[in-house]
Amino acid sequence: MASPQLFTPLHVGGIDLSNRIVISPMCQYSAVDGCMNAWHIQHYGMLAQSGAGALTIEATAVEPIGRITPACVGLYDDATEAAMKAMLESVRAWSGIPLVLQLAHAGRKASSDRPWRGGRQIPPDAADGWQPVAPSAHPMIEGDHPSAILDRAGMERIRDAFVASARRAVRLGVDGIQLHAAHGYLLHNFLSPISNRREDAYGGSLENRMRFPLEVFEAVRAVVPAERPVTVRVSATDWIDGGWDIDSSIRFARELKARGCAAINVSSGGIDPKASIPIGPGYQVPLARRIREGAEMPVVAVGLITGFEHAEAIVATGDADMVGLARTILFDPRWPWHAAAHLGGTVNAASQYLRAHPARYRNLFRAP
Repeated sequence: MASPQLFTPLHVGGIDLSNRIVISPMCQYSAVDGCMNAWHIQHYGMLAQSGAGALTIEATAVEPIGRITPACVGLYDDATEAAMKAMLESVRAWSGIPLVLQLAHAGRKASSDRPWRGGRQIPPDAADGWQPVAPSAHPMIEGDHPSAILDRAGMERIRDAFVASARRAVRLGVDGIQLHAAHGYLLHNFLSPISNRREDAYGGSLENRMRFPLEVFEAVRAVVPAERPVTVRVSATDWIDGGWDIDSSIRFARELKARGCAAINVSSGGIDPKASIPIGPGYQVPLARRIREGAEMPVVAVGLITGFEHAEAIVATGDADMVGLARTILFDPRWPWHAAAHLGGTVNAASQYLRAHPARYRNLFRAP
């Protein structure tokens, strides 16, 4: 294939991607008191040498009770900022890959144990636990401790926390910010009628349920320089009858676009463990195409995209503008190299690695 679309450049909201491969945010559950450490330096250093077009830093809590687990990363005080600065400086010393930071609040999924310890809720009165907050009291899993219902003052506090974290991210020099409105976390909690059962101006109708996430987006967009994109990750559907659905996602994307959103990262699910999700290769790609066409804005398709031809077809046919890799790139941190070699593309590589490719792929690498 002479000119693979997967390896064509793309300009998104102020940053230039050398190709259409985006590394998705992946929680590492390895922070201490919200602070990154040596694990994150080596982890992101590895991914920064992958040849991907952009790297998204894991869900980063905007306040301590917004962490999913006690070991999740935060950006809410000077200590967490200093720790993230050390990681960023380490990566930046050796890679020019665009870095996007995902800001998040866990909502009713907060105060959970690490996945490899079962991931269940830690009770608020336990040593490592705290009280989750959400638009409504209903826990995601029957028997878990109910969430505290956010009043207007609590919502304003969280909105302001997103803004404060965004200001810190700008100061740290990240290339873009992504707001996490997917997978059953706080902003998704407001969007979905499964988790939002309020009877005030922030519940009930679609317009009301979108209100708080849009307020957060507007507040963050206002403090991020115009040349740096702000994007949003959504769950395009809850996969539950009566839940958040693709038509609602298209409407939400249009509202975000009108407020300056640069792109939508299209995932799904996460609001209820009883959801029936048709998992298979590329199962979320049709959702990405619907949003791309319905909102007329760039999208990232994610979810079990592992094959080189599959990724190329997603971009070449217009299903999405970019493909996001998560577990795929953990399993094969040089996946972009191998995809470029297979498809006939070119990737960025550090000078130290320019001699690494087999002779038959002599045009594979682009020097810094």
